[in-house]
Amino acid sequence: MTKDDIKALKPDDVMPLYKAKYWDTIKGDDLPEGVDYAVFDYAINSGPSRAAKALQSVLGITPVDGQIGPATLAACETANPRDVATAVCEARLAFLQSLSTYATFGKGWSRRVLEVEQTAFNMV
Repeated sequence: MTKDDIKALKPDDVMPLYKAKYWDTIKGDDLPEGVDYAVFDYAINSGPSRAAKALQSVLGITPVDGQIGPATLAACETANPRDVATAVCEARLAFLQSLSTYATFGKGWSRRVLEVEQTAFNMV
């Protein structure tokens, strides 16, 4: 695809891709409201496996394998969704801060993570 092709994309063109590659992979329909948004946005920007690992780590799931399955979903059911969404965003920010490009892009990344955290918090 060319840059012009990308610019011409409409939401209806990319929604199936986002659903199949990100939402379904992180089991968004099965996550608590707010947590789903925080993990989904993380998945889009850093990959579904990294987002799933952050969620598993926050919930204390072992092994941390990057695959959201029954144990992760069960732990989500009993956890406070606001606490989980906040912790996922904190883990995401820590990851971003560890990147060598954080000095260049960190201000925007940090703002996005804060906005995601606030939106997720309000969704709960």
